[in-house]
Amino acid sequence: MVILAETLMLAAVLLPLLAVVGILLFRRYPNIREAVSLVTAAVLFSVVLLLYLQVIGGAAVRADYLTILPGLSLSLEVRPLGLLFALIASLLWFVTILYAIGYMRAHEEENQTRFYAFFAFALAAVMGLALSENLFTLFIFYELITLGTYPLVTHAGSEKALKGGRSYLRFLLGTSIVFFLPAMIGTWFYAGTLSFTPGGVFGEEVPPLALSILLLLFVFGVGKAAVMPFHRWLPAAMVAPTPVSALLHAVAVVKAGVFTLLMVCIYLFGANTLSSLATIDYLLYLIAFGILMASIIAMQQDNLKARLAYSTVSQLGYISLGALLASSSSIAGSALHIAMHAFGKITLFFCAGAILVASHKTCVSELRGLGRQMPVTMAAFFVGSLSIIGLPPTGGMWSKWYLLLGTLERDQLVLMVVLLISSLLNIAYLLPIGVKAFFPGEPAVASVEVKEAPLPSLIAIVFTSVVCVVLFLWPQLLPFFGDFTQGIVDAPR
Repeated sequence: MVILAETLMLAAVLLPLLAVVGILLFRRYPNIREAVSLVTAAVLFSVVLLLYLQVIGGAAVRADYLTILPGLSLSLEVRPLGLLFALIASLLWFVTILYAIGYMRAHEEENQTRFYAFFAFALAAVMGLALSENLFTLFIFYELITLGTYPLVTHAGSEKALKGGRSYLRFLLGTSIVFFLPAMIGTWFYAGTLSFTPGGVFGEEVPPLALSILLLLFVFGVGKAAVMPFHRWLPAAMVAPTPVSALLHAVAVVKAGVFTLLMVCIYLFGANTLSSLATIDYLLYLIAFGILMASIIAMQQDNLKARLAYSTVSQLGYISLGALLASSSSIAGSALHIAMHAFGKITLFFCAGAILVASHKTCVSELRGLGRQMPVTMAAFFVGSLSIIGLPPTGGMWSKWYLLLGTLERDQLVLMVVLLISSLLNIAYLLPIGVKAFFPGEPAVASVEVKEAPLPSLIAIVFTSVVCVVLFLWPQLLPFFGDFTQGIVDAPR
C-alpha cells in the first residue's frame, strides 16, 4: 500500500510534464493537442483522488529523492492541507482547459501550443509544491511556478503584456530573493531542519526577536500571497488571457502563496509560538488594513478584470489572517477558503472572459442588460459573487464563518469587524454587476448581437458555479473537512 502511494505521489508531479511532451509533439494537430491536455488533467485528478483514498486508509506517505546535505533533501510527503490543494488544482486544471478550448479558439489567440504547454508545466510545479515534505522542496517548486507562468502572463507579446510580465517577475523573484530565501536560511540556522513538523520546529531557546524577524521575512517573502505593499504584480498580470487569469487566481499562483504561508505558520512556527510573538498583532492589523484597502480600490475599478484582481488581493488577506491567527477555527477557515475562493473566483473570471469573447465588453459600466443576451453566464456570475461575499446558498459562507469564529477564539474583535466590513464591501463591488445584468432598462449592449460563450467555455462556467452551491450543501465533500487542524494547533513541540 505504501509503495503504491509513493508511486501515485511521484506520478502526480510527472504526469503534467508528460503532457508538455505530448502537447509539443502534436502542436500541428489542435484537436489532439487539446485532447492530451484534457486526458492528462483527468488522469491527474484520478491519481490525486486515489492518493487521498490511500491516505485515509492509513498509509503514511513520504519519499526522499535527492539529498543535498544531511537533513536537507528534495522530498515529498502527503499532508491533509497539501492534498486538499492538489485535488482542487488538478480538478480545476481540467475545467480551465475545457474553458480555454472555447475561449482561445473564439478569441483567435496565437501561440496556443505554448499556452497549453506552459499551463501543464505550471501544474507540475503546483503538484510538487502541494506535496512538499520540507521548505527547501517547497521553495524550488514555488520558484518554478513563477518561471513557468511568466510566459503565460506575457502571452500576448504586446508592450503592455511585457510590462506586466516584468512587474510579475520583479515582485515575485524580488521578494523571494530579498525575504523568502534569508528566512529559509534563518530557519535552518535556528532550527537545524526545514522539515514541516506539527507544532513547529523552533525550540524555546530561539530568541523571540529572531522569531519575529523570521516571521516578517516569510510574510513579505511569500509574494504570491499578495500581502500589501507587495501586491501590485497581481493587477499588472491581468494583461494575460482570461484562462491565465483563472490560473493565477484560482488554480496555481496566488493559492501557492497562501498555501505556503499556511504551511509556514502551522508546521514551522506552530500555533503556540505564533501567539507568543509580540509582533503578531502588528502583522494581523497590517493584513486587515490590506483587506479593507483592496476592497475599497476594487470598488473604484470599472475594468471588470481589474476589479476582480483587487478582490483577490482582499480575499487572500482572509487566508493570511486565518493562518496568522493560528486558532483551530481560523486554520480551518483558511484551508476552506482556499477551496471556496478557488471555485467562486474562477467562475467570475470565466464569466469575464465569456463576456469579452461574446460582447467585446471589458467595463462594469457596459454590462447593464447583458443578462438578457447571456443569461447563463450572468446567472453564474451572480452565484460566484455570492460565494466570494460569503452568502448562502454558496460554499463561501462556511469558510468565512470559520474565520469569524477564529477571531473570537483569539479575542480579536477588531479583526472580526474588519471581516464583516470587508464582506459588505464585497457586496458593494460584486453584487450589483449580476443584478443589473437582469435589471429592466436600456441594455448597455443593445446594439451588439450577443450570444452565449462557446459551448466548452459555457460547460466550464456552469460546472464551477454549480460546485459553489454544492459546497454549501455538502462541504464534507472536501477531504478532511472538519479535521484540518487535528494534531496541528495543540500538537506538542
